[in-house]
Amino acid sequence: MPTDPKLIVGACGYDDAGVYRLNDDTALIQTVDFFTPIVDDPYNFGQIAAANSLSDVYAMGGKPILAMNIVCFPINDMSKDILKEILAGGLAKIREAGALLVGGHSVEDAETKYGLSVTGIVHPDQVLLNAGARVGDLLLLTKPLGTGILATAIKGGLAGEELEAQITACMACLNKAAGEAMAGLAHGATDITGFGLIGHAHEMAAASRVAIRLNLAAIPLLPQTVDFANMGIIPEGGHKNLKFYRKCLTSSLPEGDAIELILADPQTSGGLLIAASETNIREIQKKIIDSGYPYETAIIGEVVAGEPGTISF
Repeated sequence: MPTDPKLIVGACGYDDAGVYRLNDDTALIQTVDFFTPIVDDPYNFGQIAAANSLSDVYAMGGKPILAMNIVCFPINDMSKDILKEILAGGLAKIREAGALLVGGHSVEDAETKYGLSVTGIVHPDQVLLNAGARVGDLLLLTKPLGTGILATAIKGGLAGEELEAQITACMACLNKAAGEAMAGLAHGATDITGFGLIGHAHEMAAASRVAIRLNLAAIPLLPQTVDFANMGIIPEGGHKNLKFYRKCLTSSLPEGDAIELILADPQTSGGLLIAASETNIREIQKKIIDSGYPYETAIIGEVVAGEPGTISF
């Protein structure tokens, strides 16, 4: 099928969004994402869903400029005040990103869903692909893992309000600081979402025709993640991810070890996984820290020669 030569990134491959060159200085980034509530508070849900949608633009090295709401809501069975709170939470994150809300679309549905279609801009020569990782690069992770496991614990009544507030804040945190810090320095990046760390690391490695070696001791985790994982509090998606990506893994851990399941834990609005040279990765990390970013960033592994798409730990 013929393609427009101005299309830099299309539907093929593992990338986070589409990218279309407008001219020599500007390319458009286009992405969309929405999902069902992951927390009970509607305002917080709106923030999380919006932050998750905006993340794809940051992962491509871009700046969000426009957003449109996508919402499904049981308008006859649920208070309109809940809908207003969801949209207010989303608008707060759109404004924090420096973008403009320019409209949207709603559908009456028995199950609430919310997210954004986002347009961003980037210089055509500075588009970051997950296919850009090079042998010798280090890998920086910009948010701790564990949101899927902890959300499952909260739904089961096993975790308190303090923990819920912690993971909500983490999921609602924009990847803006990391996206800005890696501009001109990173070789490739992706955001960690539903396929878990191993799934998105596999996609980066496969697209880049390299292998990845993870340092398990360096991977940051949210509080109590290991405790709940050891209790078997694992979302179904975590088990599915681990089963699917098992063929790509060379693990030093016993099969079914809690750490393996944490690596496969589906994240909502997770951090960025950034590949860059050692010098640049440390500069990126310093820029993120100096910006006042509230979460631990960590160099969690390296890009190595090997069977493309494989991950060892």
